[in-house]
Amino acid sequence: MMPENMETLIDLIRHGEPEGGSMYRGHNIDHPLSEKGWQQMRDATSGKIPWNEVISSPMLRCSRFAQELANAHKLSVTIEHDFREVGFGEWEGKTREQLRTERLQEYEDFYHDPVHCRPPGSEDLNAFIQRVTSAYQLQTAQHGGKHILIVAHAGVIRAIIAHTLHSKPLGLYRIKVENGLISRIKIDKHGGHLLQHNVRLADMC
Repeated sequence: MMPENMETLIDLIRHGEPEGGSMYRGHNIDHPLSEKGWQQMRDATSGKIPWNEVISSPMLRCSRFAQELANAHKLSVTIEHDFREVGFGEWEGKTREQLRTERLQEYEDFYHDPVHCRPPGSEDLNAFIQRVTSAYQLQTAQHGGKHILIVAHAGVIRAIIAHTLHSKPLGLYRIKVENGLISRIKIDKHGGHLLQHNVRLADMC
C-alpha cells in the first residue's frame, strides 16, 4: 500500500516519426527514428528535465532517443521488453490508405470492434493490455515516489491511459496519441489520475 503522502508522476511520450513515414508498425518492424522524428522528440523534451528515471520500449524508435536523453542528463535507463508495441500481424508495413483500398471491410471492422476483429495474425488485444499493464504496475511500484519518463508507442500509452481511467478495451483506439508528445499520470493513495495529454514538456503545468 502506498504511504499516505507519497505521489509518483509518470510521463508517457510516444516516439517521433520513424523512417518510412506513417504505417502500421507493431513489434515486428523495428525502424529507427527519421530526422523529423528525432526533432519531434528533442522539441518535446526541451527545457528543465524533471525526471529521475527513464524507462523505454526495446524498439529502436524508442530506445535510441531514451538513451540519448538519459546520457545528456545523467539518468539511468531501463529497457522494459513488455512495453513493445502490439503486434499487427498482416497489417504490419501497410498504410491506412493501402488497407482502405485492399481490405476495407477488415479495416472498418477493426475500428468498430478492435477486441474481436483483429488483423490476421495479430496479437490478442486483451493479452497485449495485460502484458503492458503488468509491466507498468511493476515499474511504478519499483519507482514509487519518483518522476519517471516512459518512452513507448501509441498502443502502449493507450493501454496505460485506459488502465488509469478504468476504460474498456473496446474504446482503446478512441484515444488519440500524437508522435513526440507527452501524457502525464499521477499515482497517489487514491490511485491513478490522468493530468495532461498530448503536450510538450515546456507546456506542462
